[in-house]
Amino acid sequence: MENSEYLDMFIEETKEHLQQLNEQLLVLERDSSDHEAIHAVFRSAHTIKGMAATMGFEPMVWVTHDMENVLDEIRNGRAAITPDHMDVLFKAVDLLEAQLAAVEEGGDLAGIPTEDVVQGLQRLLDESRGMTGAPDAGSGSAGKGPSAGRTGGGREIDSSQGPALVLDAYQESVAEEARREGLQVVTIAVRLDEGCILKAARAYMVVDACEQFGELVKVDPPVEELEQGNLDLDIRLLLILKQESPEAVEKALLGISEIREVVVKPWAGTTGNGPSPERLAPRGKGERNGSGSESDSPKGVRTTALGGSPEERATNHRTLKSVRVDIDRLDTLMNLFSELVIDRTRIEELAKQTGHQDLLATVEHMVRISADLQNLVMTIRMVPVDTVFNRFPRMVRDLARELGKSVDFVVRGGDTGLDRTVIDEIGDPLVHLLRNAVDHGIETPEERRKLGKPEAGRVELVAYHSGNNVFIEVSDDGRGVDREKVIQKAVQRGLIDRSDAASLTDGQVFDLLFQPGFSTKDTVSDVSGRGVGLDVVKRKLEQVGGKVTVESISGRGTKWVIQLPLTLSIIQAMLVSLAGEKYAVPLHSIVETAVVNRGDIRDLHGQQVIPFRGRVIPLIDLERLYELRREETKDEENVLIVRRGDRFAGFIVDEFLGQQEIVLKSLGRYLQQVFSIAGATVLGDGQVALIIDCNAFLAA
Repeated sequence: MENSEYLDMFIEETKEHLQQLNEQLLVLERDSSDHEAIHAVFRSAHTIKGMAATMGFEPMVWVTHDMENVLDEIRNGRAAITPDHMDVLFKAVDLLEAQLAAVEEGGDLAGIPTEDVVQGLQRLLDESRGMTGAPDAGSGSAGKGPSAGRTGGGREIDSSQGPALVLDAYQESVAEEARREGLQVVTIAVRLDEGCILKAARAYMVVDACEQFGELVKVDPPVEELEQGNLDLDIRLLLILKQESPEAVEKALLGISEIREVVVKPWAGTTGNGPSPERLAPRGKGERNGSGSESDSPKGVRTTALGGSPEERATNHRTLKSVRVDIDRLDTLMNLFSELVIDRTRIEELAKQTGHQDLLATVEHMVRISADLQNLVMTIRMVPVDTVFNRFPRMVRDLARELGKSVDFVVRGGDTGLDRTVIDEIGDPLVHLLRNAVDHGIETPEERRKLGKPEAGRVELVAYHSGNNVFIEVSDDGRGVDREKVIQKAVQRGLIDRSDAASLTDGQVFDLLFQPGFSTKDTVSDVSGRGVGLDVVKRKLEQVGGKVTVESISGRGTKWVIQLPLTLSIIQAMLVSLAGEKYAVPLHSIVETAVVNRGDIRDLHGQQVIPFRGRVIPLIDLERLYELRREETKDEENVLIVRRGDRFAGFIVDEFLGQQEIVLKSLGRYLQQVFSIAGATVLGDGQVALIIDCNAFLAA
């Protein structure tokens, strides 16, 4: 079978389940008694196994099958979770991620060694079975393992009709015990549609759906046969329900495509009859079962999925809540809308020039509609930062174990939305800041005890919206930044003079950490000490219009604050004119506009400065910088006050033209390094205005 058309779906869904595995294993490591986490890990491994089997990726099937066996021992109480279990399971997830990466790159899975992980899983399985002497049963694993489908020594269900569903003694005892505890035990018969192409995939979807409602005791055909596609049209299962009703199970199964019919019936024990696939006789879609009466199975729950009226089919199938959209299509949509914004501005200008009332009214309505459309497009492009944050708990866990430290890692604000283009760029900077927090910041348990701190250090990753920006904070309660040590290293490297050190503020000292090659670590390790990182962090964030600052108190901890724009494509800007040229200044950089008397402009060591709210700030001479020539100087100058962090500056301009929404356009690859110019935009009158990057003036 040609599976190429399903490959993208397989890759995306497997990534989601691998992420789920990492998250739930971390939960399980903190609380080994969390049964929901155990079941969630098992379900994810089981789903990956089914999808991999359908796609023909056998090495992934082998790994997940062994994971299932180990997890089955744990969830049935035949093995206790130990640190060894967690290490081996995490290694198994890492192996699956490597195998998926090979699939994504079109490589050969056979070249990825699996022996160490498989042997580790088998060792855990042997230890648990040797310790308990339990039968090799597949009771909790949906018929997995050697006993799945075993016929010897068991009793039959539904012995009067069709092929019998056979339980071994262990499976039978599990079902009887569940019923004594007041739980519902049901038998399920599922018939696939005669035109079903991916039978194995549908079978796994049936098994996975049933496992959402409880514990599967038996599956026929066994899972090993389902993996190989060895099934006809019928699947039979024995299920212990948690709380839900048989009707809920039936509805969920009928929500799966290409399911012809489902019968759910209470298990009558070893003497009763369960639903038989033979009763689901082949028939045309829309026909009733048997003679046409709906009472053929009076105690069962039975529905035909694909027959009946369109209204019935609409009720039976679950409504899709979301769809997957290719990223390139979203980029194209954004580019087209950006052009629409330019044309909208142009039409507004023309309508104002004509003064035609009907045209003005129509244009105003179009502006409102396009504004709503813009918000919708922006929302579609927004991605929760959780997509990046999700990979960090596992990374922090592994790093803390490597360094012999105990760390409580807290993540908040994962649902905060950020433009996809920005999301793509923040992963590496956050990795470095978190590694810094664990390595440089958090002390060893012995050091923390001596300092009167809890043995476990605390690292927090927090995201939140503020205005047109998203802030991400990485903080720890560790040793903080040693100001004197930073100064000492900076003097050694010739970055500052010792005589100037005393006059530097904490912010200026901490900014030295972002110098290329700067590190306060005395020894080089695999984690840090090479002086590579913080300068790259700063540069990468500035490339997407962001910035990073650091706050620290020695002995109490450090906080890194990242400020990012919501989007890079459409921004609010103030338009200004200078010497006949128009410029756009991003609104988020502007503090206020002011009118300054010429007499208030002073010269300080060759730099023009002006007084502003109790401080003196530099006045940037754009006329000289951009080689412009103004016609005349005025007694009163229009000044635009901009800010970055705690630094302020002013620009002299001829005129404030007003606020406008602009589309940020690149200057092209030949003009990438133009100082203080972030890009350009096309105005409503067709003119091109350069966008001033205020951060360039305030960086030093």
